Amino acid sequence: MKLNQRQLKSKIKNILGHNTNDRGMLVSILQDTQTEFGYLSRDAITEISKQLDIPLSQVYSVATFFKAFSLIPRGRHQIQVCLGTACHVRGAEKILDTVERELGIRPGENDKGLKFSLETVNCVGACALGPIVIVDGKYSGEMKIETVKPLLEGCK
Repeated sequence: MKLNQRQLKSKIKNILGHNTNDRGMLVSILQDTQTEFGYLSRDAITEISKQLDIPLSQVYSVATFFKAFSLIPRGRHQIQVCLGTACHVRGAEKILDTVERELGIRPGENDKGLKFSLETVNCVGACALGPIVIVDGKYSGEMKIETVKPLLEGCK
């Protein structure tokens, strides 16, 4: 659902109010905004900049620094494949290839219906369980090519 400018301003104003309109709370404000809208749109970032009276470049700088923020809409299900060293040596690239084929998307993309988003990560700190696929925050370790499809079908 697309909001008009007045609705967007009102929602941003509420988010800022929950964060005491404090510029020092910019990360928290961006987190709350992304939770509200699913991503950080150009309009939302511009409105945050205006209402906090801070440079637009500063808001974009923070929004692009942290990988947790997205400037494009994300799918309902977030899929992450770890490509850290331990996962890599245990076949993470083959797991990623399988996920790409199953979803029809590459890392950094969403499927057409915005059901899935695919990302790669460098390390999730669970090296003994590699290769790891994370679906909506839930870790699945010791992945094999044949276990990818059943994992993804659990989201469909």
